[in-house]
Amino acid sequence: MKLKNSSSLRGEITVPGDKSISHRAVMFGALAYGQTNIENFLTGEDCLSTISCFRQMGVDIQLHGKQVTVVGKGFSGLQEPKTVLDVGNSGTTTRLLLGILAGSPFHACIIGDESIAKRPMDRVTIPLRKMGAQIDGREHGTYTPISIRGGNLNAIHHQSKVASAQVKSAILLAGLQGNGITTVEEPYKSRDHTERMLKAFGIHIEETGCSVSIKGGQSLTATNIYVPGDISSAAFFLVAGAIVPNSQITLRNVGINPTRTGIIEVLKEMGASLTIEEKGNAFEPMADLTIETSSLVGTEISGEIIPRLIDEIPIIALLATQAEGTTVIKDAAELKVKETNRIDTVVQELKKLGANIEATDDGMIIKGKTPLKGGTTVSSHGDHRIGMMLAIASFICHESIFLENAKAINVSYPSFFEHLHLLATT
Repeated sequence: MKLKNSSSLRGEITVPGDKSISHRAVMFGALAYGQTNIENFLTGEDCLSTISCFRQMGVDIQLHGKQVTVVGKGFSGLQEPKTVLDVGNSGTTTRLLLGILAGSPFHACIIGDESIAKRPMDRVTIPLRKMGAQIDGREHGTYTPISIRGGNLNAIHHQSKVASAQVKSAILLAGLQGNGITTVEEPYKSRDHTERMLKAFGIHIEETGCSVSIKGGQSLTATNIYVPGDISSAAFFLVAGAIVPNSQITLRNVGINPTRTGIIEVLKEMGASLTIEEKGNAFEPMADLTIETSSLVGTEISGEIIPRLIDEIPIIALLATQAEGTTVIKDAAELKVKETNRIDTVVQELKKLGANIEATDDGMIIKGKTPLKGGTTVSSHGDHRIGMMLAIASFICHESIFLENAKAINVSYPSFFEHLHLLATT
């Protein structure tokens, strides 16, 4: 795909529904008793993989545009799938599904695409085995394909080495089916969409600092869910509005869950002109965000903020190329086990465009302000967030760029290029 620069980006858009929340709304609706109605569902490929897997287990799910209805019959209503469960490119589907299947008294096999086959699942399979699930797979269940037969589960107290909402959620979903109280402790608090949504479905949870506990034997009751706009998707346009000359962009109904707003804090720290107009929502806070072209300065990004912006680091790296001074990103080794090794791919692709950027063991160092040249071919490496970052970069390159494997963006933002075109021609 050929991409060229733009003199400005102006207008307003509504980014797609939050990917993390869309996944969970379908899953929890499938596990609840009654009909759950979901509005503003993200119809990206990852979330459609979740729907497909639960349909294979006998759950009635109807999809009409961005509206979804799920008729659940509780954990016991799940049926043994007749074929393998294909999660596509979705790590969330893989790990949370393992937690759900850990207590289901039948056999299932999970596979995914080439990217999923490289992502470590032992951070989930090891604690689930301790709880009583029978799990095997490539390298003893470290990688997909993974085979699982659930059964009677026992509660555990798990101290996670990483702040991961996927790990935490998988263990809590297993704990919900177990005997006793299951607790997960993290080094930092990861995104809390699971906790918020389980409460909306009637589940009692205890939270203390970075620790979450859940008592087994509770049942979910169907409810209605409105999915706010995905702040991880909004991040690409927030950065675009800040670095493209003569720009002003308003993003409507974006989720501003405190465990996800690291990108907003970084933008403010770097001097971005950003206004936030908060709006109500039943269980997840939302806001309209307006960003304007800004004079930016470098900063250090590390420690407890990293789990709250881990998916936004590729676009933050681009932002840093247009900031005066040096930006240092640390404590982000988790980037190595995302859809790609995002440390290496971000550095590799931005260097092609002329960025002054170097990789470190747990992050990167970016020196700005650096003009980007373009006039070359770049690649998403099959990673949707790398693809979107490079598309935004094209708007400030002196020459056009050619983006390979742009279709990877459909995983989380099917209307991305439509929205880009709208803002560039408003």
